[in-house]
Amino acid sequence: MSDQPLQSAVALVTGATGVTGATGGVGAATAHRLAQEGAAIALAGDRREHLEPTVRDVIGGGGQAAALEADLTTADGASDAVQETLRRFGRLDILIITAGHQLINTALHATVEEWDRMVALNLTTALHITHAAVPYLIDAAATAPRQVADLVIVGSTAGRVARPASSAYSLTQFGLGGFTESLRQELRPEGVRVGQVRPGDVSAGAAQDSGALRPVDVADAISYLVTRQRQVSVNEMVLRSSGQTW
Repeated sequence: MSDQPLQSAVALVTGATGVTGATGGVGAATAHRLAQEGAAIALAGDRREHLEPTVRDVIGGGGQAAALEADLTTADGASDAVQETLRRFGRLDILIITAGHQLINTALHATVEEWDRMVALNLTTALHITHAAVPYLIDAAATAPRQVADLVIVGSTAGRVARPASSAYSLTQFGLGGFTESLRQELRPEGVRVGQVRPGDVSAGAAQDSGALRPVDVADAISYLVTRQRQVSVNEMVLRSSGQTW
């Protein structure tokens, strides 16, 4: 395999602000990793000033990158992000959905507004950006030298193991699992691989917190999924730190 298996590919990394968003944490680490693999990177998030440091770092390392400010919880915002990616780079080969918001609170004490926000960031964003991107991913699979396109959703181990005080969060994560598997079956004949990475606790920065994964660990898993030869489709990868028990 080439030292840059994603040479000539374009990746859109999406997310809201937060640990698992494109503005930092997993999203930023993924942007760096895929750029090292040769991909041009479009970073989409709700605040441009949070995206630009990663874009500058990628460009400074010799890669291509652009910051796209968009509200991905709306259909128009998601469509605009995809269209801007196409305008800047001409194609879309890889979509990485890293948006995530976790609120730990019981049903008795959580507010409806808090639950609505989790659903919007964790589920609605994935629906809107996927709907906007799928036609272009199918086209890329048919025309790219790799002969394949990729859609990867970053979820959570909370989509496999439900725990107290995380009912709404688990709702979103179990939902992402079903969404991903159905997409996998729908898009398989079109040459688009669909997979999900389910990390456990992830530290907020590059430093390793006790008992937590690093963002780069999740980025490594995403890179593994999208750099396989086209006949290999890794549909789910669960990552836990060695200290996580659930």
